[in-house]
Amino acid sequence: MKISRFSVADKTYEGTVRSDGQLIASDGTPFSPEEIRWLPPVVPSKAIGLALNFADHAEELQMKSPEDPALFFKPTSSLIGHRAQVIAPSGIEYMHYEVELVVVIGQQCRRVKAEHADEVVKGYTIGNDVTIRDFVKNFYRPPVRAKGYDTFGPLGPYVVTPDEIPDAGNLGLRAYVNGQLRQEGNTSHMIRTIPELIEFISMIMTLEPGDLIWTGTPKGISHVYPGDTMRLEIDGIGALENPVVKEKDFSEGSVFSSQVDKPKSS
Repeated sequence: MKISRFSVADKTYEGTVRSDGQLIASDGTPFSPEEIRWLPPVVPSKAIGLALNFADHAEELQMKSPEDPALFFKPTSSLIGHRAQVIAPSGIEYMHYEVELVVVIGQQCRRVKAEHADEVVKGYTIGNDVTIRDFVKNFYRPPVRAKGYDTFGPLGPYVVTPDEIPDAGNLGLRAYVNGQLRQEGNTSHMIRTIPELIEFISMIMTLEPGDLIWTGTPKGISHVYPGDTMRLEIDGIGALENPVVKEKDFSEGSVFSSQVDKPKSS
């Protein structure tokens, strides 16, 4: 099953996605993809990121994978849906995508053993851990400034339940920019498996329904710029696509300035 969240005429719906792409709201109302605005498929209490969980990615950054999982929080305010705009902040040098398998927790849990981890998983989705490499220095760890901007957490398009993902530990990952393949890997190359991550994280904190675990990215990061379109694919889940746009200029003399345009319906 594919579980979705979307809006139509500023009303939010939850529902499922049929094999023909049509969305069915929980009340049975059908919608076509052309008339909806995709939202992040879940509303989490927290989103937990994992740094350097692929050895080849650590190598391309000339860094060593840490002995213990290197965790950070991805702000929930960064989350956006499929086809929403990612806003590139002004004055940066190196901004990039990161294709990641994201685990969605299905029930409140604590101290989950790895052999029982599959019992607390609601499903899987695609995450784009957008990052400004300028700010990923030892001084800036954890990388809140690098990864925490509004719109830096594209997620979706939907959550795929485990019955449709026979082996989450063996899924192909790909990232395209303007149709060009830039990044490719497989979840079988993760240093720490999903069950190991759930066990480690749940020893530290209670996980709630809808919480997200971003499992890391493989080698292949590269610059993206305003005007580019990022398309991330994971086998068995689908594709997450988001355009990059330039940040607006702040209005002189204003106390507050919105930098986020309302995403266009698609």
